[in-house]
Amino acid sequence: MNNNTVLHTGGLHCNKDALTNMFGWFLQVLLACLAFTCLIGKRFCEPPSERRSWLIWFYDTSKQGMGALVIHLANVFLAGQFQGDPCTWYLINFLLDSTVGLLIIFIGIRLSQYLARKKQWEEINFGEYGKPPSMNAWLAQCCVYVGLMVIVKVCITLLIQLDFWERVRVFIMSPIDNQDIEVSVVMLIIPFFINMLMFWVTDNFLMHRSPAARARRSSIERSLLQRVKVRYRSIRVKNKVEDSESDVLLSADEELLGSHENLQQRPHTSVAIT
Repeated sequence: MNNNTVLHTGGLHCNKDALTNMFGWFLQVLLACLAFTCLIGKRFCEPPSERRSWLIWFYDTSKQGMGALVIHLANVFLAGQFQGDPCTWYLINFLLDSTVGLLIIFIGIRLSQYLARKKQWEEINFGEYGKPPSMNAWLAQCCVYVGLMVIVKVCITLLIQLDFWERVRVFIMSPIDNQDIEVSVVMLIIPFFINMLMFWVTDNFLMHRSPAARARRSSIERSLLQRVKVRYRSIRVKNKVEDSESDVLLSADEELLGSHENLQQRPHTSVAIT
């Protein structure tokens, strides 16, 4: 049977080695290049006054690279261990890593930064490498970040044991019956867009923001809030003025109606002609 056709026995869409053959590895390398191209573009989108040097940028993004490599290899390995189509199991793992896993990463990074301030463990304060930048701080943060990835993968592996995911697996890629197309969808097309967003957000978690940048951001937020408040007040004043004008018009109408009724209720007097 041709490897590119669906294997109806057991509901398989692609073979066990579909993720690790030459085509699969080509897509994975291509995805990695595209993801880090996105991070290079993000650096040039930073304001010139706050733009990181290439060394600091490398320190920040290399942590993501190592963590993503650990997660990716674990997903490829685990996808072949579950019963059924490995492509769909890989996609489910990836989607959970990008949602539940991102939340765990955020909590872990904030906890690490809290401990760095509380215990004076400056080496694990993400984005801070000292002056001049220290490789020891970078190595310590890499170890913490990879440790977070391991925690994420353990949590996702436990979560995916629920029977619910078996039904999702059967449904998720059922319209596709070509192995190469399915591998392209689960290894390149969907991960590219999600990784672009996830890498961008995670880089914001990992990068250091100077006090001046934080103050500028807070100032912008306060300015926007003040504009909203001024706009809200002007709308309220306008509504009050309109309500007052309506009340005046209603009072005038009521007075006219009252005068008309009084005239109608007066007794008519007759004049006698002699």
